[in-house]
Amino acid sequence: MTRALWLLALVPMAGGDEGVPPADASGRTLNLDFETGTLRDWQAEGDAFQRQPVRGDTVSARRADMRSGHVGEYWIGTYEVAGDGPQGTLTSEPFPIAHPFASFRVGGGSHETTAVELVLVEENRVVARVSGEDREDMRPVVVDLTPYVGKTLRVRLVDRHSGGWGHINFDHFRFHARRPDLPGARVPGEAPRRDEFRFAGLSAAEAVRAMTLPPGFSATVFAAEPEIRQPIAMALDERGRLWVAENPEYPRWSPPEKGGSCRVLVLEDTDGDGTHDRRTVFLENVNFISGLEVGFGGVWIGAPPYLLFVPDRDGDDRPDGPPEVLLDGWEHQDTHETLNAFIWGPDGWLYGCHGVFTHSNVGRPGAPPEERRPINAGFWRYHPQRRVFEIFAEGTSNPWGIDFDAHGEAFATACVIPHLWHVIPGARYHRQAGRHFNPHTYDDLKTIADHLHYVGARGPHAGNGISDAAGGGHAHCGAMIYLGDNWPEEYRGRIFFSNIHGARVNMDVLEPRGSGFVGRHGPDFLRANDRWSQILNLRYGPDGTVYVIDWYDKQQCHTGNPKDHDTTNGRIFRVAYGRPAPARPNLRALSNEELVALQLHRNEWYVRHARKVLQERRAADMESRLDGLAWGGTDPVRTLRALWCLHAVGRLTEERVRRGLEHEHPRVRAWAVRLACEDGRPSAALRARLAELARTDPSPVVRLALASACQRLPVPDRREILEGLVGRAEDASDANLPLMIWYAVEPVVGADSAAGAALAARTKIPRVREFIARKLAAGK
Repeated sequence: MTRALWLLALVPMAGGDEGVPPADASGRTLNLDFETGTLRDWQAEGDAFQRQPVRGDTVSARRADMRSGHVGEYWIGTYEVAGDGPQGTLTSEPFPIAHPFASFRVGGGSHETTAVELVLVEENRVVARVSGEDREDMRPVVVDLTPYVGKTLRVRLVDRHSGGWGHINFDHFRFHARRPDLPGARVPGEAPRRDEFRFAGLSAAEAVRAMTLPPGFSATVFAAEPEIRQPIAMALDERGRLWVAENPEYPRWSPPEKGGSCRVLVLEDTDGDGTHDRRTVFLENVNFISGLEVGFGGVWIGAPPYLLFVPDRDGDDRPDGPPEVLLDGWEHQDTHETLNAFIWGPDGWLYGCHGVFTHSNVGRPGAPPEERRPINAGFWRYHPQRRVFEIFAEGTSNPWGIDFDAHGEAFATACVIPHLWHVIPGARYHRQAGRHFNPHTYDDLKTIADHLHYVGARGPHAGNGISDAAGGGHAHCGAMIYLGDNWPEEYRGRIFFSNIHGARVNMDVLEPRGSGFVGRHGPDFLRANDRWSQILNLRYGPDGTVYVIDWYDKQQCHTGNPKDHDTTNGRIFRVAYGRPAPARPNLRALSNEELVALQLHRNEWYVRHARKVLQERRAADMESRLDGLAWGGTDPVRTLRALWCLHAVGRLTEERVRRGLEHEHPRVRAWAVRLACEDGRPSAALRARLAELARTDPSPVVRLALASACQRLPVPDRREILEGLVGRAEDASDANLPLMIWYAVEPVVGADSAAGAALAARTKIPRVREFIARKLAAGK
């Protein structure tokens, strides 16, 4: 390939330059974008391009983590018709090079034999060859043809590979009179341009001034060194005060009996100017804090090997006694992958994350091995009143952020592997390393992101420092779905999380698809423009503004050497839109009636904290008021908030569950299914109704809840529900349902081979049938 050609980008095109299609020597426009729906103006050899072009986004219909990225209606995708087996070429009619720049879209395999070639006709010479990135998503490519203007060109699509990713995707060849303004441009054979940061090692005040935020937003320094250092976790209490855990011991763990230098602080802004003016040291001399939440009369702390509870029932910001060990067995083989990112769920449980290279075996203190639960990647929950621990979902890599949307669906972020996950109870997700605990998993759920935040086909780490245009890099931390009332409406319901190598806050747009979601690439929300910035999490407060904790360290990557890290600093910023009015709530001073009324508040902060206080009080006297809230309108969010409250205070009766199952909105029906099976013992009548829903409910969202909830039921109680689910042929291509159904079916097959065979005969979902056969064969 000649060095004069510039492969300028594999990123979305900018500047509005749509270009013009090529024309042959007579001036006739050629069909190089396939919008005729045919291969007119192309010559095919071999079998790979039979029955092309493809119409519509067939990619997203078969997998949730990618899409085609085509333009118009038609495109070339050799896998979409016949898979990776067939081989061949597709060559265009010749046409004069009438403009100095050309663009096209390419996806598919990264092999040299799955490529788009630009062939100079006069010399029969390939002057540009571009392959995909082992992703279906087609990305624009721009080529500089300046030396060849006036000569003749052919486009040749090559598919000469039959193994994995042995296919090519192509669309939308265009000429351009000027080079499109594409960020992240690179030259073949040369190192890509490194990401540039204007600053490093700033003071907190300088860091605020260096930030780039959308118009109308501003940031203030809420707290900074020397008053805080190495903030690793935060939580808000019912007065809107910020609790912060410091961990200057990272990356070295020390045994708890040696004590430690970690602290828990309480920070308060009494005058509403965006900066704290009151600071209390609640707890100190703790070893290696990694997670923090407050509620139920105390403070919840992750400090491996323990999950601790520090009582403060009188609320005087002083511990009532020594920490209580609730759970032990949390390990620390990799000190940035232990228990973290605590948050209260809508169902009243404490949720958290755990990374893949730390191998924990969790249980109550003194519990024997058979009563413990292993976890080395995934999500867990703990009930604060029943003192029950569960694994919520398994897999991913090193998740360090989880939050819930307005309908109570959980979403998390992770590193190295794709970054965004819809967290379904009982799910098993793609893992960065290691095997699933259940050897009969056979396959796992994939990311919902339709994009990456790093560039290149050589893996996530190779994209470090060169991925500015894609979002900054592969390492993500924190998760916040904004449901406050200060930021503009366009941000509500979107998920925000930090990009460590990119020193910024990414934003993805969550869109429903099938039983789950797809995460679209939104514009970056905040750029620190400071190489040392390392935001760990975000939380919105009672005034709708957002607190951002910044670890702030010159070392971006995890190392085991303490000398690599600067432990003297750390910041908390507050990001606001306009000039929000100060909020000084005290929800614990409110009556139960007032707390129920807050379930209608626009700012979810009030909703969540009011529900938590009602749960703490076990406010059973609010049944009638919560019934009025649940069934007094058609808004599903209103109904869900009431059902969650009724569940939290122990008053979600079977009658109320059945009423939820009849609700017109599928999100309400889905949560009614989850809550009906929460204790694993729904009545026979309720199981019969669930089985009927499995056969008849029109929503894949409800069917996903049924597949998930089945895992909580005794194996004999699952069969009738599963018989309905496996008969739903429309779910065969859903991103979640075939595997979630299999995870519920698998123990049935293990317990009763005849029952497994009967389900195989009944199923209309090919993957479930395949996996049943595989499990039966393994049993034999």
